[in-house]
Parts: sequence; C-alpha cells; structure tokens
Amino acid sequence: MLLKVKSGETVLFVGDSITDCGRRATAKPLGEGYVKLFSDLVTIREPAKNVTIINKGIGGNRVTDLANRWTDDVLRHKPHWLSILIGINDAHSVWRNAPDAVDPLLFRKTYDEILSRTRKALPRCKILLMEPFFISTDQTKGTFRSEMLALLQDYIEVVHEMSHKFRTELVRMHETFQRLLRYHEPDVFCPEPVHPNSTGHLVIAEAVYEAWSK
Repeated sequence: MLLKVKSGETVLFVGDSITDCGRRATAKPLGEGYVKLFSDLVTIREPAKNVTIINKGIGGNRVTDLANRWTDDVLRHKPHWLSILIGINDAHSVWRNAPDAVDPLLFRKTYDEILSRTRKALPRCKILLMEPFFISTDQTKGTFRSEMLALLQDYIEVVHEMSHKFRTELVRMHETFQRLLRYHEPDVFCPEPVHPNSTGHLVIAEAVYEAWSK
C-alpha cells in the first residue's frame, strides 16, 4: 500500500484540539497525535519520499474559526493534499446552548464556504474530510454522552454532504470508532469521548494513510 502523495508535495492537516495535540507548545511542529503518527508512517514505509507535512490544528476551534483563519493557515501554504477534521466543538456549543453556537445549518453554510474557497484557489488540491467522532456507546436517556451522540449525527451528515458535493475523500471516523467499540472498551482509545489516546490517534493516522493510498 503506497501513498498517492508524491515526493515534493505538501500535506496540510487542519482542525481542532484533536489535530492540534500540542503542536503549538512542547510538541512543535506536528503535535503528539495522528498528524505526527501519519508523518512517522510515511517515514518508515516510504523513506525515499520527501513530503512536507503541516499541522494547523487549534484547540477549541469550530468551523467558524477555521473560516476566519483559512487564508493564512491553509490557502497561503498551497497544499497539494488537505485533511479537515472539525465538528465536535460545534456540536458541543449547541448542547451547552452557547450564545454563538454553531448549529448544523451554520456548520453546513460555513463548511461549504471554506471548501468553495479552496476549490477556487487550489483547484488541484486533493481534499479529505473526516467525520467528527465521539467515542462512546451510551444510549441512556438524558445523559450528556447520549445527547452528544445524537447531536453529532447532524454534523456527520453535513460532512457526508460536503464530501459528495465537492467530490472529496471521506473518512468515516465516527463509524470506525463505533465499530471498534463492539470489541473494546472506550478507554482503549480515549480517556474521555473526545480526545484520543495514542491508540486512538493511531486509528486516525492509519485511516488517513489508507484513504490516500493506492
């Protein structure tokens, strides 16, 4: 399984804290999560390739935050390959009834805008969208976790819609974790439902590598 990414090309990852994972602090420049693991996979599996990997995740971001920094943090780097993972903070803002909550309609509108801008500025860029995920199977009525799982479905549907509209690669990350939870406890992948541990990040890195491979 070889990456479609060619030597000399740039891969850019953008998203929230799951992507950030310390890349602006002690773990510069790639963080300690799936972006670094993806880079490691490239290094050990295809050592002859010289690929530039950029991490532009920022903790706490929602899709509206991505829109506000899209020119500087994405378009100016002119990536050949772009991965976007966003949505969990948007869903959480609705759950907590934040005054600036990003509901599914605003999520769709803003996601559409940043992808339209990208297609216009970088028509040859290969884009990969990942489902936001919540690593829990709680179906107990009225619990935070069950309510978040229900809320998140609308955001996942938007990601599917955007992937279809803009003809991008799609990684079904929530579906992947839910399948793994049939066999393992959530703590195997995540100490709480949002921020994966090293095993959870490896799941994401492998999924991206597979999506961009021949």
